[in-house]
Amino acid sequence: MSPGRITTSTRSKKEEERIAMNNNDIIIRLRYALSLSNAALLKIAAKGGLDLDTATLDQILTKQAPETATDANLSNQDLEKFLNGLIIDRRGPQKDRAGQIIPPSMDIEQQALVNNVTIKKIKIAMGYTSTDLQELLALAGDRISNGELSAILRRPDHRNYRQAGDRYLRKLLAGMAKRYRQ
Repeated sequence: MSPGRITTSTRSKKEEERIAMNNNDIIIRLRYALSLSNAALLKIAAKGGLDLDTATLDQILTKQAPETATDANLSNQDLEKFLNGLIIDRRGPQKDRAGQIIPPSMDIEQQALVNNVTIKKIKIAMGYTSTDLQELLALAGDRISNGELSAILRRPDHRNYRQAGDRYLRKLLAGMAKRYRQ
C-alpha cells in the first residue's frame, strides 16, 4: 500500500463524509436500516420495474472503491426504479380517480438531483412528515431548519430549490438505522 493512502477500515467518520456517496451505498444503507433480505430487495426492485438477478444484486451490495464512478454498478435510472419499487411496496401503486394505476415518475435527470430525489422518495415510501425527517437527522447528530428542508424537497425549477449534499442523505439513512435497528 502506498504511503498516504487510506484503506476502508482505517477511515475516520470525517473522511468517510468527504467521499461522495454512490448509488450502491444508498441501497446498502437502506437495506441495513430497514432490515431487508436479498429476497425482499429483489421483490422491491421488480415492483419498480427493475429486473435484477442475484448475481447483479450481490454486485450492487458490494461496497465500491472511492474512486469508482457513483453509478458504476447501479445507474441513476435503476436507483430510481428501486426507490419507486420501495414506494409501491410500502404504500401500494398510485391510482387516479378512475382507479387506473399511474406509472411512477422518473425525476433523476442529472447526477446533481440524486440526493434530493432519493430523500423525497424515501419520505414518500415511509410516509414521513418533515418533522420525522428532522427527527431522523437529529438521531444521526445533524440539524436542519424547516426552510432548508423545504428547499431540499422542492422541484429543481423552483426559485428556492437547494441541492441536497451527501451529508443529508447519509445522515437520514443513519437516523433510519438508529430508529429501526435498536
